[in-house]
Amino acid sequence: MATAAPVRLTETSIGKKWLMAISSLVLFLYIILHLVGNLKVFFGADPFNHYAEWLRVAGTPMIPDRGALWIFRVLLLLAVFVHIGAYAQLWLRTRRARGQRYRVYRPQVFSYASRTMTWGGITILAFVIYHLLHLTFGTVHPGFIAADPYNNVVMGFENLWVSLFYIIAVVALGLHLYHGLWSATQTFGINNPRYNRWRRPVALWTAALIAAGYASIPLAVLTGIVSR
Repeated sequence: MATAAPVRLTETSIGKKWLMAISSLVLFLYIILHLVGNLKVFFGADPFNHYAEWLRVAGTPMIPDRGALWIFRVLLLLAVFVHIGAYAQLWLRTRRARGQRYRVYRPQVFSYASRTMTWGGITILAFVIYHLLHLTFGTVHPGFIAADPYNNVVMGFENLWVSLFYIIAVVALGLHLYHGLWSATQTFGINNPRYNRWRRPVALWTAALIAAGYASIPLAVLTGIVSR
């Protein structure tokens, strides 16, 4: 009698949810650290440029210049691929299991953030690609100066359309984080009647504060609070 082959955890829906939750945690920590660093723009050119220089030389002379930065970027890229891959596989599995679209759609069952996770994720991914080309590599930044990150940020956000795109993207990020944080706590087993009522408010305010923090930078440039 043939025995069924063992199924790896990562091939199950639960395993894929764990992959999404763990990769989400990695990306969430990066989002927090990146925000803290970027807020140094409010302290002026020297503190912000010193922060950017520290990122470049971190780990030297043990590892080459920019070595730690590129290791970090590779790890983040891996987390992004794992996150997107697990989500896509879960989405396709759900559609195949369902067989056909629901005849009756009841939007009150789901939050707006959860219903826009796919489009929000696509918006965020598109923005990240543009953001790298704009402020990291300078490919689409007409006044990019490699040795002056502060000038690049301020000059970049002086363009109204760039700032609006950035703000729209961080709103999408906030919605994505709101649903993602709540969902991740459920996956990690943080589910207890004593504090369940706090999960959504905490996720909401955390996401809102992060989105507001990122949006404050282009708004500060547009209003002249941060200037060259």
